[in-house]
Amino acid sequence: MTKWVYFFGASKAEGDGTWRDLLGGKGAGLAEMTKIGLPVPAGFTISTEACDYYYKNGKKYPAELKKQVAANVARLEKVTGKKLGDPKSPLLVSVRSGSARSMPGMMETILNLGLNDRSVQGLAQGTNNERFAYDAYRRFVQMYSTVVMGLPKEDLEHRLSAMKHKLGVKEDTAVSASGWKELVQEYKANFRQRTGEDFPEDPIDQLWGAIGAVFGSWMAEKAVTYRRVEKITGLLGTAVNVVQMVFGNTGDNSGTGVCFTRDPSSGEKIFYGDYLVNAQGEDVVAGIRTPMHLSEMKRAMPKVYAQLEKVRVKLEKHYRDMQDMEFTVEDGTLYMLQTRTGKRTPAAAFRIAVDMANEKLITKQEAIERIKPEDIERLFYPVIDAKVDRRSLESRILAKGINAVPGSAVGKVVFSANKAEEWATKGDKVILVRRETSPEDVGGMAVAQGILTATGGKTSHAAVVARGWGKCCVVGADALNIDYKTSVMTTNGKVVKEGDWLTLDGSEGVVYSGEMPLVVPELPKSYATLMQWVDEIRRLGVRTNADTPQDARKAREFGAEGIGLCRTEHMFFTDFEQPERSHERQRAIQEMILANTKEDRVKALDKLLPFQRRDFIGIFKAMNGFPVTIRLIDPPLHEFVPHDRAKQQELAKELKLDVETVARRVEQLHEANPMLGHRGCRLCITYPEILEMQVRAIIEAAIECQKGGIKVLPEIMHPLTLDKKELSILEQATRRVADGLIAKSGVKLSYLVGTMIELPRAALLADEIAEVAEFFSFGTNDLTQTTMGLSRDDAGRFLPDYVDEKKAGVFSADPFQSLDTKGVGMLMRWGIEKGRKTRSKLKIGICGEHGGDADSVKFCHTSGMDYVSASPFRVPISRLAAAQAVIEEKLEVRKKRK
Repeated sequence: MTKWVYFFGASKAEGDGTWRDLLGGKGAGLAEMTKIGLPVPAGFTISTEACDYYYKNGKKYPAELKKQVAANVARLEKVTGKKLGDPKSPLLVSVRSGSARSMPGMMETILNLGLNDRSVQGLAQGTNNERFAYDAYRRFVQMYSTVVMGLPKEDLEHRLSAMKHKLGVKEDTAVSASGWKELVQEYKANFRQRTGEDFPEDPIDQLWGAIGAVFGSWMAEKAVTYRRVEKITGLLGTAVNVVQMVFGNTGDNSGTGVCFTRDPSSGEKIFYGDYLVNAQGEDVVAGIRTPMHLSEMKRAMPKVYAQLEKVRVKLEKHYRDMQDMEFTVEDGTLYMLQTRTGKRTPAAAFRIAVDMANEKLITKQEAIERIKPEDIERLFYPVIDAKVDRRSLESRILAKGINAVPGSAVGKVVFSANKAEEWATKGDKVILVRRETSPEDVGGMAVAQGILTATGGKTSHAAVVARGWGKCCVVGADALNIDYKTSVMTTNGKVVKEGDWLTLDGSEGVVYSGEMPLVVPELPKSYATLMQWVDEIRRLGVRTNADTPQDARKAREFGAEGIGLCRTEHMFFTDFEQPERSHERQRAIQEMILANTKEDRVKALDKLLPFQRRDFIGIFKAMNGFPVTIRLIDPPLHEFVPHDRAKQQELAKELKLDVETVARRVEQLHEANPMLGHRGCRLCITYPEILEMQVRAIIEAAIECQKGGIKVLPEIMHPLTLDKKELSILEQATRRVADGLIAKSGVKLSYLVGTMIELPRAALLADEIAEVAEFFSFGTNDLTQTTMGLSRDDAGRFLPDYVDEKKAGVFSADPFQSLDTKGVGMLMRWGIEKGRKTRSKLKIGICGEHGGDADSVKFCHTSGMDYVSASPFRVPISRLAAAQAVIEEKLEVRKKRK
């Protein structure tokens, strides 16, 4: 017979803290605290396996469950000396949820279960406190009505407020016994009116109603959403904890509270928490009354505080992590209701991990494992000042979208990249608002404080570029209606004009009207300490994706060991050192595209050459002694020319061309499927003069730096190759230009020629391609698109359904955010294996957005890559993940040996 229910009480427990998967975090914690001798009320836990069975069998309970619950109720009655529903000495219980992973506030709780019109009298007599008994009764009726039956909370809260108004009191504690009696009857009448049934008097009926409600809360929308956001997968369900009630609201010698063994905001080793005198646990969470700081308890209840302090030390030493504890004091007696690993701010996470390692409570490796990727990411972004009134914030919400890049930004609304640059030059802070962005918008994106788009997902152009710059970004805010002609945006009946102030919260994906105060979190000292430990452990190199000297310098500050992807096409549109000269670059590339002869194309490219050379010099200087992988032109040419008539006329006038000639050339460049069209290395096959200019700029910059004492390690990369012969043509052309320049200069300079692997064919023929390529860099953005047949820019319309477990649930994660290791990953491993069979020391890395995703980085480690490359602000995440991969690999080896 399957065991579904596990008992704890009287210093014994069926299970312990390691049984989280079966008993849930709360149940495992109660069992563990019971076993180590802490004062814990007795109770039992219905396992997560029962919840799993419930959902797999049409919301039916296992056949043995009712019998096992009845047996454990009887056992609980024996241990406590009380009985459910007894008119003289009633047993009351709480019924609480508890999954294996902490999901605070996402599932349901019911208190004081077991009260009815008879047992409430026994409670009143037993405590000699009628007011307390009927307060407990009304709380139970209120919770059962809303949690089990789904009746509106607001209606019952309104009735409570009306009662207090009638009695002329403000606090719940001032309501008399007769007031609570009257409210109980009013609540029960409301129950009957809305459900057509009488409120259940039988405690066993009440119990099963509560069990069903807790199981039901597992698939409640808020719980499902929380699991998706927190990437919580693979759990069986929630456990149900039925625990003897202890009361913190029996008088001034009673109370309830929540405390942390360390400060969850700063990580400081101080006892931190709040408590309320004469209150139940839900009062602290609900904020009905303002709690007192835990230090007040030391004065008011010194004996209980001293006992709680001992519990604090014992639990933290036992669990070896900061604990979040719930307690109740009933008539001077302390009871522990829960302990769990405490939620903490990113700054606190670092301090606690480092301090505990220094205290020898945990190892350095464990400290590294305690840090989550999002802890690092959130350290660097400005945030809305916590002092801002929350009601004021909520009243200013304009729209909600996808939280593409964390942090917050404030600025004036502009609807074009040109306007963004123009206003920024004058010193204005701007928020660039677009339906979507393209490479043409890069200049405006670079100067904007934040970026807001009506379409797109976390891997759209706006998100990818913004993430690379650590720039706050909200995408996919589909409530936005943007009219470029009038420079007006409407959303949910509100109008926003160009020049109006906006505040973006990229962490939550929320858009606010007005200018909110921002604060930049200060990096804790413990960050540098822990990242030093990280670098001592990891084997995988970490580079950055950087297109400008500024990006390169920032990435070095974050610990990058080179550049894994420098996208030269971004240099065609924006001069990051001299913004006023950006227009010259744009016109030069457009002139090249519109040229009819090779001679004219070369003339135009010669104008671009000094710009590219200067950019490369800046990047080489920033990366002194570290490798720099430079990708030659990749996007199709149509992305560099204007598509609206006005801009075409402006271009034609400047280049002294007929506007029809410009329009005709733009039309010729149109492709039905540009992602698989005339782009990447195919452009250099067709127009070798582009390759010659770019290679010349790279090598001339390298020679100049080398002469100046800067150590340069250039790696020239050809994108989108699919065949050995194709790459051979490009490699020979590259070496012809590079070797000629090096020989002429007399400088000793080494360089590599390699390719991106971003097509399945290239991965399958990696052994042949490796005969030519000196390095591979997996471009996982395009490799994911071409392997899975998904468009990164369009998949956002349906991918949420594919990831949502309540809908299709095809993918466990967005494959553009976290590598599809089964499909795309198989091709990558195949490519690595075949490539190294041909060239044993073939250098292999990854340069797609996945290089900054922790799970993807760990895959790259186990696949034998040499390095990953990520956006500058994600470099620390990649460093952390690379170290965690080593630790997890060692743990796996130990498990296998056992």
